[in-house]
Amino acid sequence: MWIDTHCHLDAPEFDADRDAVVARAAAAGVHMMVLPAVDLAGFARVRQCAHRYGFAYALGIHPLAVSGVRAADFGQLQEALHSACADPRFVAVGEIGLDFSAGAPPAELQERIYREQLLIAWQLRLPVILHVRRSADRLLYHLRRVGVSGGIAHAFNGSAVQAQGFLDLGLRLGFGGAATYDGSLRIRRFAAQLPPEALALETDAPDIPPQWLRTGSDAPRNEPRELAQVAAVIAGLRGMSIEELAAVTGRNALLALPRMALR
Repeated sequence: MWIDTHCHLDAPEFDADRDAVVARAAAAGVHMMVLPAVDLAGFARVRQCAHRYGFAYALGIHPLAVSGVRAADFGQLQEALHSACADPRFVAVGEIGLDFSAGAPPAELQERIYREQLLIAWQLRLPVILHVRRSADRLLYHLRRVGVSGGIAHAFNGSAVQAQGFLDLGLRLGFGGAATYDGSLRIRRFAAQLPPEALALETDAPDIPPQWLRTGSDAPRNEPRELAQVAAVIAGLRGMSIEELAAVTGRNALLALPRMALR
């Protein structure tokens, strides 16, 4: 069984055929997904989607969604996360993090909201699902100061030193479609060489489509069923069997997100 540790199944791109998407994923061996929220308005939708299909979910505010966050929203966020702890399908605070790409919200605002969410995660003893884009050092800085440990650094594409920093804090590193790109030399090297306990598998569907989808469409929609073929590529890079990779990444996912094992 494959576990997709990062899939936005609630996204509008799946509104027309969500049942079929889940069925195709199951046929490919993907029987568990973690659905991270990206904003307060989407919390109920993510929760409902997880319950409908028997998946897990995370709640948090994405760094690209912080511009509209008001001071009063922190109380709503904290209440939502506290309440969610009674739900066995709730497994983490996420998708949270920092994004320092061009056009992103001001870094100071992102860091303030990221830190507030880390504090809640620390108070509730929850792991985190992190958005990492040109921001690994600042993510690590706040993780160390707040004391949060455990979770997944989604779509990791940093340095070897940064990778070790996340691993030292008990996080796993998420690998998905980008590991299938011929030009993603650093990601492919990490996927091949990192210790097996570092690896988590993900699709980020409908985003980050694997190479075989990118060549067929200008705007391809990724699906969780692609995880099995992505895993085959990573297994090939590592010289592992599919069965070995499934076992180790499944175990890693449960260690990264312990509440998922209690469902």
